[in-house]
Amino acid sequence: MSQLERQSINAIRFLAADAIQKANSGHPGLPMGAAAMAYVLWTRHLRHNPADPNWPDRDRFVLSAGHGSMLLYALLHLTGYDLPLEEIQRFRQWGSRTPGHPEAGHTPGVEATTGPLGQGLAHAVGLAIAEAHLAATFNRPGHTPIDHHTYVLASDGDLMEGVAAEACALAGHLQLGKLVVLYDDNQISLAGGTALSFSEDVAARFRAQDWQVLRVEDGNDTAAVDAALALAKKEAGQPSLLMVRTHIGYGAPHKQGSYHAHGAPLGPQELRESKQHLGWPAEREFYVPPEVAAHLRQALAQGQERQQRWEAARAAYAKAYPEPAAELERRLAGTLPPDWEAALPHFDQADPLPTRKASEAVLQALAPVLPELVGGSADLNPSTYTWLKDFGDLQAPPAPAEPVQGAVGEAWGYQGRNLHFGVREHAMGAIAGGLALHGGLRAYTATFLVFSDYMRPPMRLAALMGLPVVYVFTHDSIGLGEDGPTHQPVEQLMNLRAVPNLTVIRPADHNETVEAWRAALRRTDGPTALVFSRQKLPLLDRSHCAPAAGLQRGAYVLWESTTDEPELLLIGTGSEAPLALAAGEQLAAKGIAVRVVSLPSWELFDQQPADYRRDVLPPTVRARVAVEAGRTLGWEHYVGLEGIPIGVDRFGASAPGPVLYEKYGLTVEAIVGKARELLEE
Repeated sequence: MSQLERQSINAIRFLAADAIQKANSGHPGLPMGAAAMAYVLWTRHLRHNPADPNWPDRDRFVLSAGHGSMLLYALLHLTGYDLPLEEIQRFRQWGSRTPGHPEAGHTPGVEATTGPLGQGLAHAVGLAIAEAHLAATFNRPGHTPIDHHTYVLASDGDLMEGVAAEACALAGHLQLGKLVVLYDDNQISLAGGTALSFSEDVAARFRAQDWQVLRVEDGNDTAAVDAALALAKKEAGQPSLLMVRTHIGYGAPHKQGSYHAHGAPLGPQELRESKQHLGWPAEREFYVPPEVAAHLRQALAQGQERQQRWEAARAAYAKAYPEPAAELERRLAGTLPPDWEAALPHFDQADPLPTRKASEAVLQALAPVLPELVGGSADLNPSTYTWLKDFGDLQAPPAPAEPVQGAVGEAWGYQGRNLHFGVREHAMGAIAGGLALHGGLRAYTATFLVFSDYMRPPMRLAALMGLPVVYVFTHDSIGLGEDGPTHQPVEQLMNLRAVPNLTVIRPADHNETVEAWRAALRRTDGPTALVFSRQKLPLLDRSHCAPAAGLQRGAYVLWESTTDEPELLLIGTGSEAPLALAAGEQLAAKGIAVRVVSLPSWELFDQQPADYRRDVLPPTVRARVAVEAGRTLGWEHYVGLEGIPIGVDRFGASAPGPVLYEKYGLTVEAIVGKARELLEE
């Protein structure tokens, strides 16, 4: 290792340690231990342009071990990203661009929001799938506008998490050769040595998942790290795990190799002695020698040259293949085709359908006009109806000689648009986030609503990052019937509604389902959960009821018996909106002035102007009944303390759906009875 390399690595270490010490908060152990391998990756292998962090064909780097964020911030600052030293000095402070864990969209150069361990690695699998799919779709002989790697730095804790095991199993199955994971194998976690709880053979596990496994015995041996990365990049048929043996808190005389270096500042004395031990000016804070700055800032010129070569190659590609080039440009810009909404179906007459089946009709109509639509389910396509017919299974090339039993269609290699996630809801959610982070795709997932619990962490991160992922949830209530309480969601709707920036939509019929998909795909600043029924619902008569386009505003007056102000409001969502309508008609026949409101999306409704919300739910009407097959907690937001929410505040049971609706009081008669009680008070 040259003196300049050594100085550069120490500059990374001590920028991180100084920032953490000044904040009196953070994790110095990983940046100090992993600085050498990160330096090698960023200076010799990572293709990036600090002047344009969004260059489409850049390599992606994900710090899955997000607690080591100062390692990433030091690299970004030193290589020339728009992250000045003042931001390093404001680490973890209000309004800084250097928060405690990396946040995509907040700090230039951060590819994914990480911190919840395992999630970043699973997001990276999605990034690698996106690269493989786009390359297979758009590259042509002699022209490769999509050709980049995804790199991950992961910790022991990342590999302990189940989501990482789920995602890495799928990555191996899909033979994602451009996915490279550097495992910071320091054998220390926050509470002590990993031997307390983590004694598995990691190499054997990854080999069993069809990964190439390489070892670097000394993480400070830059030549060995360089050689291992070169081998990983040569392997096209397997993702690669580089097991790099490091020492947490490297250079700290009393804390190196100890969990005491993991999650707290070194302390002034230990930091001073660490600098002395590694030959760094002990009394200088945030010190970067001029020769180090000049060396690492070469990334700017190198990145600009790489991007310019790519732009020239892309121009040649556009000349040779103008149509796919224009399509790629549109998709990377994140815009949908101008006429995509014309493909949406409209139901004038139809038999009762589960809204999951109406959703299937929407997907089949959209698939030909939205080629960026890619997704699948957690082994539930026959139940969620979320396949894209005639668009193939996304599998590793070459396609199997024999079709896979139960597959949607023939395997299309990476060009396929149907992703089979397997029974891996947690990884499915995170991988979809990675697809969205990459760009060029609109990702969706599907499972039963009750299993949203398994994928809630990546949904939360997608909401935090503002990713336009669509989550399809079917079997939305006790109406699914005989499978019983383990599969009947009760609290899940309210759970999802509690997530900031996640829009939840539960449509009432076929045409509201169309509008729900319209709303989800129009959205570009956050995820949407579409909640569909298993049981059949009637097609609402729109000559009698208001148009389903009212869903775009979250709630609308579905029907009312009078043009005057009503004396009773009945509010329903999903499968209960038709019940509320039937109850309203019965009450109106008795001379009661009734308004029936369909309220499929709380989030969309609450975003409307106050005047519109007052028009739909006049505050002067005190008699209000809401009906929804889930927890009633939260409905006081719309019915007030005087109103009555009818719902399910206990677990379900195993019985036919209609029997359960009767037993749980979700019937027209029950709604009429509760409304009469309220009016008579």
